[in-house]
Amino acid sequence: MAWENIITSIDIGTSKIRTLIGSFAEEKTRDFHVLGVWAANSYAIRKWNILDMEEFKSNLDSSLEEAEKMSGEQVTGVNLSFNSSSFDVVTSKWIIAVSGDEISWEDIDRVLDMARNGVDLPNREILKVVPEYFIVDLEEGVKNPIGMSARKLEVVANIFSMNKNILGNMKKAVADVGIEIYDIFPNLLTSAEWVLTKRQKELWVVCIDVGASTTWVTVYEEWVLKFSTVIPIGWDSVTNDIALWARTSIDIAESMKLSHAVVWLSEETDKEHEIQLSEISSSEEGTISNIYLSQIVTARYEEIFWFVTSELKKIWRDGMLPEGAILVWGAVKQRWLIDTAKRVLRLPVFIGLPVEKESLTETSISDPVYAWVVWNLILWNRYGRRGNALSINLGWIFSSIAKAFKKILP
Repeated sequence: MAWENIITSIDIGTSKIRTLIGSFAEEKTRDFHVLGVWAANSYAIRKWNILDMEEFKSNLDSSLEEAEKMSGEQVTGVNLSFNSSSFDVVTSKWIIAVSGDEISWEDIDRVLDMARNGVDLPNREILKVVPEYFIVDLEEGVKNPIGMSARKLEVVANIFSMNKNILGNMKKAVADVGIEIYDIFPNLLTSAEWVLTKRQKELWVVCIDVGASTTWVTVYEEWVLKFSTVIPIGWDSVTNDIALWARTSIDIAESMKLSHAVVWLSEETDKEHEIQLSEISSSEEGTISNIYLSQIVTARYEEIFWFVTSELKKIWRDGMLPEGAILVWGAVKQRWLIDTAKRVLRLPVFIGLPVEKESLTETSISDPVYAWVVWNLILWNRYGRRGNALSINLGWIFSSIAKAFKKILP
């Protein structure tokens, strides 16, 4: 099998580092064969800051090495995906004179580059520039102006940036492990790109990405990104709440959240029983009511969705999204979470899953926790440029902003 068809994707999280090595039979397809997959514990990241560089490199190397053993492939370059509370999105607007009689890709490249350089982002590095819409000779709302006759071309674009120091440490750690970075896709873009259908992107829809320490909110209309924001609360906060109020360890709290917690139990309608902590761990004693555990979990998830509602109010879309909300990542596995989301958001709510593929291990990559690493793999196969490694010694200047996104314009 040709090397050009083999792609490696790594998703860096605050709880796990997931590596996926896949082989595509052809370009621009979602169908791939899983060669190797591994999830290693991530101990050295908190709030997306690297607390221990050596530990982080060890965790990263462990995830990559096990996936390599499974696949039998030697990885030299990877594509990264991760979320971070240091991500920021700003809107930039720029206008240029068209170089010829018709708008060409060179004009698109030039106006996006001007929009990128037209924002002042001290101590931040730009990752992606995504056009929202173009204005052709005062005609607004144009999605793809290629081939149009015009004298002036204007763009309204979303600029995705990240704290330069945090990103620099990430890149240094990857380089020290001995692999190159081909591209970096913020999970904010990755998940929405593959979980939302064309129909959903055409109408108003919100993608809610509930991660370990952050929740990402992206809103689409008429196939373009209209709004995005980061909420610094995730489902790790639920675990912390259980540990605090149940007076137990984080590990036991995480186990209780996944195996016993049910969102929105009621004393009036549900039967109360005691959960024996000794059944979860022999080192624990005591009990906790299933109703009380539900109240702890429900309160935090309601808070997350309340913050999402508050963000939607900023764009006058609170409870007014025809295609509703799509929930992604591991938090969607919480029992009855969908009903709580519907009640707080006042919207139809659905679960977004990665492609249905069975890995070579006991874990299925159709599990929502593998969504980001799967979507990153597919995104690179469709839009990426293999072999164009990004050098940390050159400051990792992102050189494919316009070229990577002009291909996904509708």
